[in-house]
Amino acid sequence: MKLYNDLTRQKEEFVPLKQGEVSIYSCGPTVYNYFHIGNARPFIVFDCLRRYLAYRGYKVKFVQNFTDVDDKIIKKANEEGVTSEQVAQRYIDEYFVDAGGLGVMPADVHPKATETMDEIIDMVKTLVEKGYAYESNGDVYFRTLRFKDYGKLSHQPIEELQAGARIDVSEHKENALDFALWKASKPGEPAWDSPWGPGRPGWHIECSAMAKKHLGNTIDIHCGGQDLTFPHHENEIAQSEAANGCEFAHYWVHNGYINVDNQKMSKSLGNFFTVRDVAQAYGYEVIRFFMLSSHYRSQINYSTETLEQAKAALERLYNCKNNLQFLCEKGAAGEMTEAEQVAAGNFAKHKQAFLDAMDDDLNTADAISAIFELVREINTVTGEQEAPTQAFARAALDIFEELCSVLGICQGKTEQLDDEVEALIEQRQAARKAKDFKTADAIRDKLHDMGIVLEDTPQGVKWRRA
Repeated sequence: MKLYNDLTRQKEEFVPLKQGEVSIYSCGPTVYNYFHIGNARPFIVFDCLRRYLAYRGYKVKFVQNFTDVDDKIIKKANEEGVTSEQVAQRYIDEYFVDAGGLGVMPADVHPKATETMDEIIDMVKTLVEKGYAYESNGDVYFRTLRFKDYGKLSHQPIEELQAGARIDVSEHKENALDFALWKASKPGEPAWDSPWGPGRPGWHIECSAMAKKHLGNTIDIHCGGQDLTFPHHENEIAQSEAANGCEFAHYWVHNGYINVDNQKMSKSLGNFFTVRDVAQAYGYEVIRFFMLSSHYRSQINYSTETLEQAKAALERLYNCKNNLQFLCEKGAAGEMTEAEQVAAGNFAKHKQAFLDAMDDDLNTADAISAIFELVREINTVTGEQEAPTQAFARAALDIFEELCSVLGICQGKTEQLDDEVEALIEQRQAARKAKDFKTADAIRDKLHDMGIVLEDTPQGVKWRRA
């Protein structure tokens, strides 16, 4: 498998630190609100990376943090008259609702900044002792110019970063590019005791401390959104490698931005959508399918049209799955026909196309195309056969579900009909058997009005939602 490494700006063969094992750290949300569709993309993409590596036989340890102490959390807590801990826990709980809906598996570890204070303080102490950090009026800053490789991830000389980055200038800093490792407490803020007085950690240090605590000094893959490359991930590299004296992460993987109707998503433009809101209109799985329909490094455009396209494509996959499940039960007994044997013999070709796509820098767009080629072949055979066999349906369903599970799509259970609809279908079947076609047609029309479309096949009646 090859991954595009932002550190080297090229695709590289993926070789883990330990044979058969992979360590992944993925930056998680700051929990002060429901997460938006821009946040959803890295959650989905790197869940897919994790699934694929596990599918390929690796033992994966996946860590995704929660930033549960932050200016935005504190602001919201003060506005609501509750504690920061209450705000953070509320939106951690809501994260799991939305992430679960999107098919994002829980991480092996979900560390919180507030539960990692000892490790954070220890790392800051180490940086001060090594001369990479300094205390100033209760704050502690990282001495950026001391770290000679600063800028190696964003590929910018330090002079350009100093000139172009939006860095808070403070009279307490030695250099404008220095960043906070520890912040002295202010009235009304949560605080922890430290050698520099009461305070709380800067944003960047928490990820370095959590990654070290749960994955060790050097990890295989560090991932997140493209917007985190600078300054967050650049600063993580500087403080981790300065403190630990070794490489922090071998592979740096970032997903591209999401635009909304070809404009950058922002609250000021009014095009800012939470996953919760979008899911109410389209369902969570449509969002996941939409995100995986493009290569993760490409910029994608969110719009009503693109979501409708994703919804229609996902429905085609579900139609195939539902048809195969029906044939597994109602199909002809016995061995596959000659045409089915030929089609089943091609399943390996479609699977290889899927694997080739995924091995090429997690190209989920081409992997989905391989699944649709598989579906096309399945539909052609089952459509042309007078009596498709259960044996073919089972073989086709097995390979279909295997590939879809890697992407985390088409994982929904077969929908069950309520008793009223089941009774109407049975009444219609009885009317057809009695050659009372007028009653049968009337029931069919009534079901259609209820959003149920029937299809009569040699194997029996099938239904689907309109």
